[in-house]
Order: sequence, then C-alpha cells, then structure tokens
Amino acid sequence: MRESLPAHYVGLDIGTSTVRCVVGVVDGNDSTQLSVIGHGSAPNLGMRKGVIVHSEDVVEAISQAVSDAERLAGIHIQRATININGANVVGMNSKGVIAISTANREITSEDRLRVEREATIVQLPPNREIVQVFAKNYRLDGQENIKDPVGMQGVRLEVDTHIVTAATPNLRSLASVLEKANINIAHHTVSGVASAEAVLNRQQKESGTLLLDIGAGTTNVVVIEDGEVQHIAVLPIGGINITNDLAIGLKTDLDIAEIVKIQHASLEENSSFDNSISVTFNNKEYKFDTREIRMITEARVEELLEYVDKELKKIHRSRKLPGGVVLVGGTSKLPGIADFTRDKLELAARLGTLQSIGGLVDTVQDPAFTTAVGLMVLDVLLIPSHNLQKGQPNTNAFGLIESLFKWIKR
Repeated sequence: MRESLPAHYVGLDIGTSTVRCVVGVVDGNDSTQLSVIGHGSAPNLGMRKGVIVHSEDVVEAISQAVSDAERLAGIHIQRATININGANVVGMNSKGVIAISTANREITSEDRLRVEREATIVQLPPNREIVQVFAKNYRLDGQENIKDPVGMQGVRLEVDTHIVTAATPNLRSLASVLEKANINIAHHTVSGVASAEAVLNRQQKESGTLLLDIGAGTTNVVVIEDGEVQHIAVLPIGGINITNDLAIGLKTDLDIAEIVKIQHASLEENSSFDNSISVTFNNKEYKFDTREIRMITEARVEELLEYVDKELKKIHRSRKLPGGVVLVGGTSKLPGIADFTRDKLELAARLGTLQSIGGLVDTVQDPAFTTAVGLMVLDVLLIPSHNLQKGQPNTNAFGLIESLFKWIKR
C-alpha cells in the first residue's frame, strides 16, 4: 500500500551567507498549487563557498531559520529536503546497458531502474559519492531519444545519464550539523536543480535553458534541455567576491563594501549617475566614486560569466540555448545583470519568477529564496528516501509536478 503524503513540505536552503527555510502545503481549493505557509531565515557564519567550516555556527543558523518558519506555520519541523552546494559538487556523464530477459521482451519499471543503476557503476575516488542521477534519454535496440521505455518491446536497453557526485567529508559534515539541529534529511539535491524546479516552465525545460543561481559564495550552473538535466557545475564565485573586490578597490572595510554593493553597485548603462555616492556606517559618512564602483563590479561579473561560458562550451551549448538564461539567487538582484548577461553570453536573459506558488509569497518571491522554494517543491516530487537501498543514489523524475498533482487528486 502506498504511503500517504505528509501534510506539509519543507525546503531547507543551507547557503553560504544565509540559511532559509520554506514550508508549504497543497492548496485545499486548488490541488495543482502549493501554498507557502511559513518561512524563516538566519545569517550563516559557518560556511565558506558552500562548504562547512564552523559546524556550530551552521547548526545555530539552521535552528534559527527552522524555528522562525515553525512559528509562522504553526507546525513542528522534523524533516526537510536540503541542498548540496560547493565546488566539490561535480557532474559527469555515464551510460548504462542491459539485456531484456523476459519472455515477451516488454520493458518494465524494474528494467528502467536496473539500467539506471548500471549507469552508476563508475570508477570514483574513495572520497567521493554519487548523490543524484538524472536519466537524460533511453535507447531501445538502436532507437534514439526515448523518454520513457516502459511498455515498449526490445532486447537491449541503454540509458544516457548525468551523475552528480560530491566529496564524502562534506556530505558527512552536512549530515552531522542537521543531526545536531534535529532535522532529518528527507531528500537532497543540488541547489541549482531546486531553483530550476521553482522558476522554469515546461517550454523552457524542453527548448534548452541555462539556470544561473548566483549566491553569496557559489554560482550553480544547470543546463536543462528536452525536459532533462544535461549539465551541472558549481563555480566558487558569488556575491562575496564582489564585496571583497570593492573592499580592496575602494580601500575600505568589508562592512562598508557590503553596503556599497547592496545600495549602489550596478551594471546598468546610465549616464545620469552622480560622480560620487556616500554611505553611512557607525555614524560616519564615506564617499566613493561611482565609476570606480561600476568598474570593479563589472570586472567580477564578467569573469564569472566567462567561467559560465566555459561550462557551456564543454557541452557544445555556448550561444545555442533557445530558452536563454534565467537568473536567480541573491546576487541576481544586482541592477542591470540580466542585460549584462545577455550581452556577454549572447543569449536571451531574464530574472526568474516563481511558478504556481501561492500563500505567503511576499517574502519568498525574493530571488534569494528561490532555492528554498524549489527544495520545498522537490520535497513533494522526490521518491521517499527510506525506500532506497543503502548506498543507492537518490534518483528522481525531474519536472513531473503535473503527474504528481494528478495522483494527489485521485
């Protein structure tokens, strides 16, 4: 008998600078929509570029963010879908092949799982683990680009997959801090995949789209085409790098540089800017040259986009994605970044907006909350983690929210 779905779903985004928690339920009036009933956030001082360096600080941030969400939602949170982040997260392609041995040669769900498991038999260093597997397409007796082979007939089934691996010490550190915060891991996924589930529609997933999740310490690069994840990379560059560059270039403290970035950094072409700006910190006023701020900010974002283009070239998709670029994450709030990205990557670019989310959306519509909202959505979509055998990678059918809600209706 199928296990009943929990009453609420939780996404927990453990970010480099901030931990964010979002709680949702299926809308009682519209079973095709998730409604946010609670959210919380807390500054995180215990991570560097997506990697835990001070576990106690991370535990404190998780506890505070979860507590805020619990208070607003009126529930007790014991489990959540979480993100895995950091430059140690690496994607790789792999293939699996099996023979169909049943009498009528009809492909079953078990055969599909078997060929996907076959694709995970790869040589990995002893300090790395497979955390997620994305089946891109199947082949049956030479017939290409099959999305779901179940029910078809043949003797040889193949699958092309994209496997995401991460460093074992980082995964163990993450599990340890969550245990100390009394949160069980329901599922885990890469930050960019969660963000893509929150903001991309079906047309964008099919046509080919680059999702750029620019956070404080890292940038997640996710390419989705034909409805499937084709490529994942995590770059160790984010908003903190802009702050550091401003502190060095303007010869000022990091706290002041952060204020300058948030209030005055811009990539917009605007000739009406004043020649100087002023910020106040600890009751003292500081003046800086606007053109210098623009030059420093532009140089760092341009460098980031050069690294992004290198990732696209690896899969021969540079300047070849009809769906363009969708920007999310806290750093995507930088004025003019969409037009700047369009010019540098020579692709259409826009800021991401949440898909089909209701309830308390005022706060979570902030681009910085996109990953947490996506994790909440995936908390509904991903298969129960306790049904997986020990050591089996967490596979998921990416983008099947429509079929899930049909199941809820039944």
